Amino acid sequence: MKKKRQSIHKATSHLHNPITQTPVFTNSISQLTLFIFLSLSLTPFSLSSSSSSSLPKKPPPLPILPLPSAPQLQWQLGHMAMFLHFGPNTFTDSEWGTGHVDPSAFNPTKLNATQWVKVAKDSGFSRVILTAKHHDGFCLWPTEYTNYSVSSSPWRNGGGDVVGELAMAARDAGIGLGLYLSPWDRHEPFYGNTLEYNEFYMGQMTELLTRYGEIKEVWLDGAKGKEEKDMEYFFDSWFSLIHQYQPGAVIFSDAGPDTRWVGDEAGVAGSTCWSLFNRSDAKIGDTDYQYSNGGDPFGHDWVPAECDVSIRPGWFWHSSELPKSARTLLDLYYKSAGRNCLLLLNVPPNSSGLISAEDIQVLQEFSELRRSIFSHNLAINALINASCTRGGSSHSWFNPYNVVKEGLQSYWAPEVNQSNWILYLNLQELVSFNILQVQEPIQMGQRVIEFHLEVQNEDGEWNEVINGTTIGYQRLLQFPTVKSQYLRFFIDKARADPLISYLGIYMDEFSILSNLSNTTSQAGINGSQVLHGHIESNHSQISAI
Repeated sequence: MKKKRQSIHKATSHLHNPITQTPVFTNSISQLTLFIFLSLSLTPFSLSSSSSSSLPKKPPPLPILPLPSAPQLQWQLGHMAMFLHFGPNTFTDSEWGTGHVDPSAFNPTKLNATQWVKVAKDSGFSRVILTAKHHDGFCLWPTEYTNYSVSSSPWRNGGGDVVGELAMAARDAGIGLGLYLSPWDRHEPFYGNTLEYNEFYMGQMTELLTRYGEIKEVWLDGAKGKEEKDMEYFFDSWFSLIHQYQPGAVIFSDAGPDTRWVGDEAGVAGSTCWSLFNRSDAKIGDTDYQYSNGGDPFGHDWVPAECDVSIRPGWFWHSSELPKSARTLLDLYYKSAGRNCLLLLNVPPNSSGLISAEDIQVLQEFSELRRSIFSHNLAINALINASCTRGGSSHSWFNPYNVVKEGLQSYWAPEVNQSNWILYLNLQELVSFNILQVQEPIQMGQRVIEFHLEVQNEDGEWNEVINGTTIGYQRLLQFPTVKSQYLRFFIDKARADPLISYLGIYMDEFSILSNLSNTTSQAGINGSQVLHGHIESNHSQISAI
């Protein structure tokens, strides 16, 4: 834990231009003397109904571009999705199929898509994404464009439709459906003929988008073997087709357009992770992984990151493999959903067509860990004050007490033209905690660049316990357990006047950090650090740590 800061930092403020939406960075790191905390012992200010009705409402601040679309916002609120890798590879103990396995190999005699969906929903996943066609070209629906599909298999006597059964189960359970249609196809002989194959691909995509109701996500990538035939994918045409038939769907690829790959298959985002991104600086199949991992504070596009990782060593089910532990999944959750991303966890059905019992057990434990930690915000009953409030303290629309209310629509907003952005919390009793949760109302844009949390120790001194860069939809930070009644949350730098929709503190008794001394240095924890001074327009300075 860092010792009490010894000096008062100089604060400078260069305001964001609301007309041009040019991101002009603001630096404010200022500490106030303890007299401000006297106000925390007072009864929180509230307006009477008569006085409230007589005061004009202060409008919200202008959003700062870019902003998420409605489908992107819904995707972000889901925070976790379940990937389902399933196909001939499941039966041949393979990862990348050759495209020449006989369709008779596919015969999941106990397939139950309702079980898949129930496992996903019970474990807290908002949607399921199925490999409708993987690189081997085998289609899990009865396509009219090739015989290499479930129609040629013994499963359901050739009359089965995995996509259809999953779509019905997801609809009945009220969770979203996503589909992966691999651009690389190792079965089709005309793969490599650019025009013919793009027509074939768009024909199959049209089937998937028009037969199965609402599709929430279309997942595709640029994966392709090194010795494979060279050809061009007409991504822009594909994207237009998807948005035409499924306007509510988000499209995932290495470079968006709606959500981007985080740059690894380990499920780990950069400790600095912007939803802002320049699509023009990324190419599907050939994207700078560092750039994808951290995003771009100067980006013109809203393209948040998705963190894909498998619960098992492989993406497809293999009888010799075992799932990761629940605590490992919790650690991945902190490093994905806790870093302004969505966690896409692959849980592959086995050769009988069911999710294996050992995977279900781990997911149940993972769900219970999250429930145990995050079910109760230890700051819910705190007395809360702020360095300033938009419209003044007589206006409750942007009151600091909004930060303990669920949802993005309510938030604390500071007054304009300020150089100090601080939230003060009096927990009213000594509380032990080791997790900080912070959220921004991202419908107003991503704003915060740097922040830190301080607690008052028993000697009345203030100590910094954690600092971080970027918040976005959600930031979860771990640190060795501390015990305090008084907290100060500082926003040190932002793209515009910062807005905070939620602030929570929690106790995690399961992770490794919970056993560390509260005097441990924070330098390497969470990979967070403070970026000093104004950020230069250089991707390398914003990349993941």
